[in-house]
This record gives sequence, C-alpha cells and structure tokens, in this order.
Amino acid sequence: MNIAIIGCGVIGAAIAYELSQVPGLNITVFDRQPPAQASTGAALGVLMGIISHKVKGKAWQLRQTSIQRYLTLIPELEAITGRLIPRNSQGILLLLTKTPEADEISQWDKLVTIRQQQNWQLEIFDTDKLAHLCPQVATDNLIGAVYSPQDMQIDPTALTLALVDGAKYHGVNFQFGVDVIGMKSHPQSQGIICQEIETSRGKITADKFIITAGLGSTLLTAQLNQMVDIRPVLGQALHLQLSESMGNLDFQPVITGDDVHIVPQGKGEYWVGATVEFPTEAPEISANRELLQQVRERAIAFCPQLSTATILRTWSGLRPRPEGRPAPIIEPLSGYQNVLLATGHYRNGVLLAPATAYTIREMINFAAT
Repeated sequence: MNIAIIGCGVIGAAIAYELSQVPGLNITVFDRQPPAQASTGAALGVLMGIISHKVKGKAWQLRQTSIQRYLTLIPELEAITGRLIPRNSQGILLLLTKTPEADEISQWDKLVTIRQQQNWQLEIFDTDKLAHLCPQVATDNLIGAVYSPQDMQIDPTALTLALVDGAKYHGVNFQFGVDVIGMKSHPQSQGIICQEIETSRGKITADKFIITAGLGSTLLTAQLNQMVDIRPVLGQALHLQLSESMGNLDFQPVITGDDVHIVPQGKGEYWVGATVEFPTEAPEISANRELLQQVRERAIAFCPQLSTATILRTWSGLRPRPEGRPAPIIEPLSGYQNVLLATGHYRNGVLLAPATAYTIREMINFAAT
C-alpha cells in the first residue's frame, strides 16, 4: 500500500515513524519546508497530560496514550538515530494563585484521587513545601501548587528531527521543498477517492493520503470540496539567560501558572511563553510586543529572579486551531475513502503526536482488513 503524508511538523513525522513499522507500507512524506518548521518550531514542548483536567473520553485517552508512549519512544529514537533528544523529566509544577474560588484545592484533591485510580501520580504542595523545594518561587500570592512527576517537557525540533531520521531508517522517503499544488478527486460507487496530488515535482498517486499540514490543511481540503476550517492563533516566547540556574539544582521542573510556562534549559537558560493571540480582520496576525511583555512580567511575578535575566531571543509561531469544533481533528475526510486528517492540534501538537500517530495507524490497519 502506498501512503502519502502531506506535512512534516511533529505530527507528520510521528505518523511517518509509526507507520514505518507496519510491514507492506510504502510511505512518502511531502513538505514545502524542512521538518519542524511552523508551529512545531515555535512550540515549548510542555506535555501537560496527567496534570490536565481531562479525565475521560477521547481527550483523556489521547493524552494518556501519548504520555505512555513517550516513555519508550524517546529511548527508542535515540538508540536508532544516535540523536540526543533534550527533555526535562523532572515533571511539571502548576502554581495555584489566590482566586475567589475557595474550593480550588478540593477540585485538585479530586483529580489527585482520580489519577491514583488511573495509576498516575499527582501531589499537592502547600506553600511551605513549595518554598522549601522551589525557593525561587514567590509564594505571597499563591495557595500552593500541584506537582505532576510523570509529565515532562521535550525539545520539539529535536524530537521531530529524530522522528524523521527514525522513519528514514525504516525506509520512509521524505521530499522537502515540494509544494502540493492541487488534489484531484474521483467518484466511486462507495464514495469519493483522492486520485492524485499535483506537486511542484509532478503528479503523485497513492492508496492513502494523510493530511497533517496544520494551517495548510484548510486549502488542501478545500481543493477536495470539503474545506476544514483551521485558523491561526499566534504565540510568542522568550529565551532568557541568568548567570546561574534558579532554586534547587536537584529539582528543576517546568513551572507553570496563569497560562505561563517557565522551562529550565540548564546553565541558567529558560524558555518562557507563550502568548495567545487570535486573528482580527487583518489578513495576517502581527506579534503584539505588549502581550509578550505581559508574559515576561507574569513569569517574573512567579520567579522574581527572572527580572535580571538577559533576553537572548524571542520567537513566535502560528498554532492551527479548528474553528467551531474541538481540537484536534483525527478522522477520515468526510465523504472520502482514502483521505485521513491529522491536523488542527492547536496548543497540544507535541503532547498528542504519539497518540495521533497510533490512531492513524489503527485507521489504516482497519481499512486494510
């Protein structure tokens, strides 16, 4: 069976790697850019799975599957490719700010119990324990924190490049610098099929087409008369440098709160982000520097030492957010027998990449039986 994957961010790369282990598949991946560009290249790679409030249904199952798979996937890729995939395996610490909701701690207590029943760990820190373990955190406006030791952070670019190399090792063909110009459909008695795609290097036929193109998915599906509406949400982040790492050197989790992530990179370096900037009537979203400054100020409020940090760089990217429906979209394209969608992951592309790949693999195996 010939498989064509359109798009090579972390989702396309993960699918290519997963499918590369299925006997009998001939897989080609197309992208107009090198791998790990667009939203993947702009992501912080914070995997908030266990600490998520999702406890059942598809949303939770995707998170759980991904967190479980990452435990084996990372060492597997490093062994195959020889690449080091930088990650922070010291967990995620969610700071709880003082809010009018007096029962907030009790809600987290319930989640702790649910996670224990699901064989996962969460722990609630009071302010004394938080101050002891993370002295860099200002606790004046906090009621405590929730610690998730099994969640993690991973470098999205390094992960994607390792997935590509791992897929190549198993025989996947990658074609970068290729524009997909058009997609042609053909009616069948049992539905419509995508007959071929037209690229800047000629026409390509395949038995299955998998669209993992993020924001580019809208144009591709429109060419098949089934437009999937995915819209951009811009995010900005900062790379900061201190003279030394903050707090306890033996305990350096990702710190998050008020929708701000502080991600230790070692040697006093931190990634901080990210803004959430929705489109207006303008044709393009311009990065709002005031919003980025607000993110920096919120990070400083949590960890005052960051006020002395040097800004090494700032960056931004567009996240693909489905309009009028939940993210992500992992399903057959409506009406089509041989087109699958794995797109619109919004802010959870890195988190959900392994589970998305597994879901697509199951769809293809089902279709083949």
